[in-house]
Amino acid sequence: MSVPSSTILPRSKPISGEDDFDGAAEILRAWSEGLTPDPDLTVSQWADRHRMLSGRASAEPGRYRTARTPYMGEIMDRLSPGDPTQRIVFMKAAQVGATEAGNNWIGFAIHQAPGPMLAVQPTVELAKRNSRQRIDPLIDESPELRERVKPARSRDAGNTMLSKEFAGGILIMTGANSAVGLRSTPARYIFLDEVDAYPASADEEGDPVTLAEARSLTFAHRRKVFLVSTPTIRGMSRIERDYEASDQRRFFVPCPHCGEMQWLKFERLRWQKGQPETAEYHCEGCDTPVAEHHKTAMLEAGEWRATATAVDPNSVGYHLSALYSPIGWLSWERIVRAWDAAQGSDEAIKAFRNTILGETWVETGEAPDWQRLYDRRERWTPGMVPAGGLFLTAGADVQKDRIEVDVWAWGRGLESWLVDHIVIEGGPDRHEAWADLTDLLGRTWPHEGGAHLKIARLSIDTGYEAPAVYGWSRAQGFAQVSPVKGVEGFNRASPVSGPTYVDATEGGKRLRRGARLWTVAVSTFKAETYRFLRLERPTEEDMANGAAFSPGTVHLPHWVENEWLKQFVAEQLVTVRTKRGFAKLEWQKLRERNEALDCRVYARAAAWIAGADRWSEEKWRDLEDQLGSAPYGDTDPAGQINRPGQVPQGKRRSDWLGRREGWF
Repeated sequence: MSVPSSTILPRSKPISGEDDFDGAAEILRAWSEGLTPDPDLTVSQWADRHRMLSGRASAEPGRYRTARTPYMGEIMDRLSPGDPTQRIVFMKAAQVGATEAGNNWIGFAIHQAPGPMLAVQPTVELAKRNSRQRIDPLIDESPELRERVKPARSRDAGNTMLSKEFAGGILIMTGANSAVGLRSTPARYIFLDEVDAYPASADEEGDPVTLAEARSLTFAHRRKVFLVSTPTIRGMSRIERDYEASDQRRFFVPCPHCGEMQWLKFERLRWQKGQPETAEYHCEGCDTPVAEHHKTAMLEAGEWRATATAVDPNSVGYHLSALYSPIGWLSWERIVRAWDAAQGSDEAIKAFRNTILGETWVETGEAPDWQRLYDRRERWTPGMVPAGGLFLTAGADVQKDRIEVDVWAWGRGLESWLVDHIVIEGGPDRHEAWADLTDLLGRTWPHEGGAHLKIARLSIDTGYEAPAVYGWSRAQGFAQVSPVKGVEGFNRASPVSGPTYVDATEGGKRLRRGARLWTVAVSTFKAETYRFLRLERPTEEDMANGAAFSPGTVHLPHWVENEWLKQFVAEQLVTVRTKRGFAKLEWQKLRERNEALDCRVYARAAAWIAGADRWSEEKWRDLEDQLGSAPYGDTDPAGQINRPGQVPQGKRRSDWLGRREGWF
């Protein structure tokens, strides 16, 4: 039915206030943008189109090319909003392009699919460094990102070292050691880099990965979590645990000779002895040698294949070794050279497996036989520091009715000698016990070279009656005494962390920042001790021909008793299964008493705190020269060598290790 024209009223002027509202157009634009679905562009497509690598952050500056590392294509595309995967796990070797892939994801999110994003490094300091060296160049080199993230120098830019605001979202960068940073804001996207280097707990508030992932739960199926890391130790590795729960994808490549699809394994890389340049890969199908120049074509034709069924269907996992490293990066020849160089050193082989093969290291924690240690005891003058011992540390274990102290001498390569075992009767509630422990700090032990050595540093456990330990440690001063707290877990990069300030008490009064507490990854030092105890020793004939003990060798004196030896190997590292079925390493007691092992761990931590793991050749040589030249008995009442003004020419007293206060 037509409407009479007389019924249509002309609109001669606007409805009151409609065109007067200046923000109406902006609201309509923002509303329409909010209704816009996530783009179909994938992360790898975005990277090839928009990502420029800066000379500040890349060895190959210029436009990013996914074709350079074809194996990263699928991983990046899993991070795209159009892919239903919520959790992507990447266990990999070092330097295969994983971090750049994560940065591509960050750039993609800022440009194409904005939302709140959390990027976590092992520490806040590393997060700051990553922001300067990676994220700032990422933004600066891309016009699309520069126009969305204002320069830090502009007013109200929202661009700081650890925070980058952009239209529709924000990038928060933090460290796994900061609980505040991990719970700061909800996040749709979470990038967890090098998760195996995360601390066991963030400010004692729980697992950093769990805390971070909790930020994404409100985004349900729209969330993306990317976990990346080189692995560490079997049973302790976070990335291995998550990879084993995934579909465990491997990158299969074709043999250029027979076409057999296979994933690359180190045991099939073969070479002539002493000639790493002859390294070739032998095909699983035809066993024909494959030269490395074929690798580019092999990678281009490669594909990811699942080798297991995932526990969580929304999670996928990838593993990649450095054997896949593109031509011009890490060659097979260099991999072979690294393997040959690592032989004879557990530490070097572990680093090879972790960083080049992208595999976990199996820690051998089987307790040595105490009777074998008994048979290997050595004879030297009781109370005397053998010639190889260059400084002393002590570990003190506080019990209810006594304080046990072991004094260890340390030499080059962390070779060590048990010098003394002291039991102070009376527990922490007995004043005389603390007085006796104080007296021990001023005691000296004669050195075979003629000097008299004091304890350079004593580490004391705070597990029992911590306030009393804090109070005594504070009274002695922290130059010689270090209260320690043992935590489970392995951390070879930094087995001792801190110090952190803790409250102490004095006369019933609480003192803020009263003591400085060090945290010790006891599993690291226990496993190291057992590894040192298993070292082969030269025979008398070998020693007569000039052979020396291996670095790390543990020397035990003839006076040590059976009970002490049993305590020294009273624990064993075993693999247990969690309720979720994951493997976990755990130290379990074989005997009730383990004070000797604990004291060794604390004394070893004291050596680490003193800096022995990081000393230069010059410092070791200075200390050897000083001890070797001191005449017998030439000491002063304070225990210093009686030539306090004699400092080697060209050295400052503060730099000369051998003259450090309290050592001699």
